[in-house]
Amino acid sequence: MTRGNPCQLPGMLPNYDPNDSEAGMKILEDLTENVEQIQQRVLEEIITRNARTDYLKGFLDGQFDKQVFKKTVPVVNYEDIKPYIERIANGDSSNIISAEPIIELLTSSGTSGGQPKMMPSTAEDLHRKTFFYNLLVPVMNKYVDGLDEGKAMYLLFVKPETKTPSGLMARPVLTSYYKSNNFKNRPFNRFNVYTSPDETILCSDSKQSMYCQLLCGLVQRQEVLRVGAVFASAFLRAIKFLEHNWKELCSNIRTGHVSDWITDPGCRKVVSLVLNKPKPELADLIEHECNSKSWEGIIKKLWPRTKYIEVIVTGSMAQYVSTLEYYSGGLPLVSTMYASSECYFGINFKPLSKPWDVSYTLIPNMAYFEFLPVKKKNEDGAQYVQCNGVCKENCMEKETEKEDVETVELVDVKLGQYYELVVTTFTGLYRYRVGDILMVTGFHNKAPQFRFVHRRNVVLSIDTDKTSEEDLLKAVTKAKVIVESLGILLIEYTSYADTSSIPGHYVLFWEITSKGNNHLPVLDPKIMEQCCSTVEESLDSVYRRCRRKDNSIGPLEIRVVQHGTFDALMDFCVSQGSSVNQYKTPRCIKSGEAINILDSRVVARFFSQKAPFWEPV
Repeated sequence: MTRGNPCQLPGMLPNYDPNDSEAGMKILEDLTENVEQIQQRVLEEIITRNARTDYLKGFLDGQFDKQVFKKTVPVVNYEDIKPYIERIANGDSSNIISAEPIIELLTSSGTSGGQPKMMPSTAEDLHRKTFFYNLLVPVMNKYVDGLDEGKAMYLLFVKPETKTPSGLMARPVLTSYYKSNNFKNRPFNRFNVYTSPDETILCSDSKQSMYCQLLCGLVQRQEVLRVGAVFASAFLRAIKFLEHNWKELCSNIRTGHVSDWITDPGCRKVVSLVLNKPKPELADLIEHECNSKSWEGIIKKLWPRTKYIEVIVTGSMAQYVSTLEYYSGGLPLVSTMYASSECYFGINFKPLSKPWDVSYTLIPNMAYFEFLPVKKKNEDGAQYVQCNGVCKENCMEKETEKEDVETVELVDVKLGQYYELVVTTFTGLYRYRVGDILMVTGFHNKAPQFRFVHRRNVVLSIDTDKTSEEDLLKAVTKAKVIVESLGILLIEYTSYADTSSIPGHYVLFWEITSKGNNHLPVLDPKIMEQCCSTVEESLDSVYRRCRRKDNSIGPLEIRVVQHGTFDALMDFCVSQGSSVNQYKTPRCIKSGEAINILDSRVVARFFSQKAPFWEPV
C-alpha cells in the first residue's frame, strides 16, 4: 500500500490486490481516520493541477491557497458551468476547466433546458472509479461469508451514446465504465465473478441483453450467490421480463440452442458456450417454479444459494422496497454505494442494514467535499419537513438559496443536521452543487455518514428520470391549452409516481370544469389521450428516453376527479398539521392516505397512446 507523509496517510489512490480483503479494509480504516488531512491534500492537489485553467485563474490570480480558493471561487450550479462544458463539447480545449485531458462527457439523469447535463471525465477518473468499486468487496466480505465460492448475477446494461462536435463521446456514467478498458480488461477478482459475459452486458439492444443475461443466470443458477442490478427499478424490470419470457428461456435451456431472434453475434457466441448442451432437467425445474400461481419469493426459488439482492433502494428507489421484498423470499436488500455522474461519493459500511437505515460514509480521497446547510424553519417559525407526500408547508426542506452562506467542511458537519452536497472534483468541477440533500447520521472513525434524503427540486421519478415541479408545470400548461380551446378549465392538479406495476408510470390528477358553469364536462377520450401525449412530449430528454428507448416507464395517465376533490385533499393536509393560511396544493403526492382520497373520487382515466419522440442529443 502506498504511504504518504509521516502521519501515514494513504496515497490519493492506494494500490492493493482486490482479492486481499484485509488490505482493502485497512485502506478504508486509514482513509476514514485521516479525513481532515486527506481532504486538505485533495484540495491542494486539485488547485495545484488546475490553477492555470481558464476557469480558475480568473478567480485565483496565480495563488494556490485553500482560503483564497474558498473566498474567491463561487459555489455554482450547472447553469453557471454549462457554457464551459458546451465549449469543450464543441471542440474547445480541455484546459479551460481541466489540466488533465477530458476524454468523454458523462450525461447525467438531471437535465438543463430539457437535455441531459454533461459532466467532464478524464482517464484518471476511470482509475478512481475502479479503486472505489474494489473497496466495495472487502466491506461485503466483512458481513457475508463465502462470496468467493460462487458468482454474482448482476444485470448490467449500456445505454445510448452520441458523439459531440468535438469528437468526444457523451454517454451515461455506467455506460462509460462498462465500455472502458478498466472494466473490459479488469484483473480477476475471485469475489466478483459475473454470470453475464461482457458481450451480453455491452450489447446495445436492451432486449437481447436482458434475455441473454437472464438465460446465463438461469443456466448457472446453482453458482449464483447474489443477484442484483444498479437500481431497484432495473432489477424489477428484469423480474417482469422473466415473467413474460420464462417459457422461451426454458425452451432454450431444454434444447441447448439460443432463440433465433438473438442476432447480436457476440451474444449468440458467448451464450451458446454457456448453454453448452441440452439441459432438460434444469428446464423442468425452472418451469415448475415459474409456473407457480404466486411469484412470491421467486428469487430464492430460482437461485437457492443467493445470500442478498444488491440494488440501490435509497432516494427515489425506496418506492420499490415492498415489491422487492415480495419477490425476494426474505433476502436482504443491499445498497452498497452512493455515486453520481459528477463523482463517486460514499460506501455503505453496514450493507445489511434495512433500506430506511442505510447511510453512506463519504470516502475523502474521491473529491473535496463541502456542504451548504439546509434551513429547517422559515422566518415565522413554520416547520419545513421532508414529506411523505403531504407536507406541513412544502414538498421539500426549505433549502438554502443565499449565495453568501458559508459552506461547511466534511469534518465539521453536525450530527442530525441537513446539508446540500457541494463537490470539487479532479475532473474540472469546482464548488459544484450536486443537488442532493443529505442528513448526518453518524461517523465511522472521523468520517461522517449520511442518509440520502432527496434530490433538490425533484418531485417525480420512476427510473433515472428526475422531473421537477417546474418541468411538470410547463408540461401541464401545454396540455391545458388543448382542453381550454374546447371550453374546459383545469382548476387544479397534482401527481404521483405509480409503481404498483412494472414499469411504473406518472399519474396526474386533474379537477376540471366547463367554462361558465360548475359542471363536469363530457370528455372526449381522444382529446384526453392527446393531453397525456402532450405532457409526455413536453417532459425532458431523460424521461422520453426511459419511456421510448428503455421501456422503463409506462404510459402517462390522467385521472379526472370529481368536483371538491382538492378541497378534501386540503382538509386532509390541514388535519396532518398544515396551516390553512399557508396551504398550497402539493404538486407531488406520496402519502398513501392522500392518494386514496384522490383515487376514491376518480371519474375517468386516460392513458397516453404513443411513446414520446426521443433521439440522442
